[in-house]
Amino acid sequence: MTIKRMDNFGIVVADLDAAIEFFVELGLELEGRAPIAGEWADRITGLPDMRVEIAMLRTPDGHSRLELSCFDAPPVVADHRTAPVNSLGYLRVMFAVENLDDTLTRLAKHGATVIGEVVQYANVYRLCYIRGPEGILIGLAEQLGQQASRENPLD
Repeated sequence: MTIKRMDNFGIVVADLDAAIEFFVELGLELEGRAPIAGEWADRITGLPDMRVEIAMLRTPDGHSRLELSCFDAPPVVADHRTAPVNSLGYLRVMFAVENLDDTLTRLAKHGATVIGEVVQYANVYRLCYIRGPEGILIGLAEQLGQQASRENPLD
């Protein structure tokens, strides 16, 4: 075996407080936040004089984490917030939700907008993409039926 688990995924944001509020509303739990700087951080990122504040959030099942990063220095060099779904590179994260309609209603209060429309795939999922704070692309999926969440619903 080469890996044990996926530890976390990261998203760079301009407004850390708004992003935390959005993901907490989605159902993640804030584990903590902290400033990161120093020679060790410069070496691992390859960014001299890097200063960033991070927030770590955990999914309700405890198996995944989201790291939100807001850079003070150096300045952000690219902006993918309006990139379409078919853009190259890291693009979106998908969350399984219990009630898609309720989730969309709650997240709309934090500025979320649906891209395209909510669709149903067979009798397996209701799905949509949304833009969250700062245009972050997020997928939401409500699994239909009685299948366990870790089973492959396409089998």
